[in-house]
Amino acid sequence: MSNKLINLVDITKVYDGQTVLDELNLYIRENEFLTLLGPSGCGKTTTLRIIGGFENPDRGQVIFNGQDITTLPPYKRQLNTVFQKYALFPHMSIAENIAFGLKIKGKSRQYINDKIKYALKLVNLEGFENRSPSLLSGGQQQRIAIARAIVNEPKVLLLDEPLGALDLKLRQDMQYELIRLKNELGITFIYVTHDQEEALTMSDTIVVMNQGYIQQIGTPEDIYNEPQNAFVADFIGESNIFPGLMIEDRLVEIFGAKFACVDEGFGRNKPVDVVIRPEDIDLVKPKKGIITGRVTSLIFKGVHYEMDVMANGVEWTVHSTDMVPVGEEVGIWVEPSDIQIMHKPESEDEEAVSLEES
Repeated sequence: MSNKLINLVDITKVYDGQTVLDELNLYIRENEFLTLLGPSGCGKTTTLRIIGGFENPDRGQVIFNGQDITTLPPYKRQLNTVFQKYALFPHMSIAENIAFGLKIKGKSRQYINDKIKYALKLVNLEGFENRSPSLLSGGQQQRIAIARAIVNEPKVLLLDEPLGALDLKLRQDMQYELIRLKNELGITFIYVTHDQEEALTMSDTIVVMNQGYIQQIGTPEDIYNEPQNAFVADFIGESNIFPGLMIEDRLVEIFGAKFACVDEGFGRNKPVDVVIRPEDIDLVKPKKGIITGRVTSLIFKGVHYEMDVMANGVEWTVHSTDMVPVGEEVGIWVEPSDIQIMHKPESEDEEAVSLEES
């Protein structure tokens, strides 16, 4: 990946006495698809609005291409924003909507017409110039909002939950569309969502946020397979999160049973959190399991079956393409490399220690 394009330095934002962002540090590379992911109120939209110039931080700096733009108004920044509510002008045609920013910049009629054609082709809506926004579907309106943003040739496109109002099939189509646009245009995308699947599908880099802090930064694979704490593990996909005891390197005790793992350096007899993804649990013959249990529920999810297994007094959630009926006794087996060990936070606040990308 190329150089740092945006650098957020010690960004702090307080609303009504409540700290929404607490000394947040983050950099975004050129031509990167970076997603800010987290639950409502975690600070992701505030971060996006500070990058866009719609909010000023109480402390800290926004550096863009080496320049401090912390107090620069939005229209002077080399970026455009696409909001969840597409904010198209209902009294204007599609062409007039797309041309709006270019007219303000005083571009020639020929330049504007060429740009409208180019943008509509890019979002697969050629021939829509004279239509009214009210006659378009949600997905089409979304594409026009994106077309309006990209004709201004921003270096960065900010997208604030732009697919939130679309139905599932359309959302998935638009996800692939956005990946294609990003690759064709070669611009940086900064995307805000609370949808884990969306983040995993589209991003080069995911920034998981909670309570104004960055919990983890990494590729989709890193975030899913190597969560750094229980919050990330629980928020990204389904997980079994159990209290455990690290007996020694590569050996952890879970509910009285000893499981081999690959983690080292936690010390001896140390309390830890253990994360095991449902798809990483194998149901085997009772004698072949590390522990045994009984299937208590079974749901067909389309791609796989979801089963709950009561074992050693606790419920284990299992995803498998093989169905085991309710009531059957099974063994539970987990490969050592599929067990993730994490330090237990020493306090509530410690769960939200700001992590800087190394």
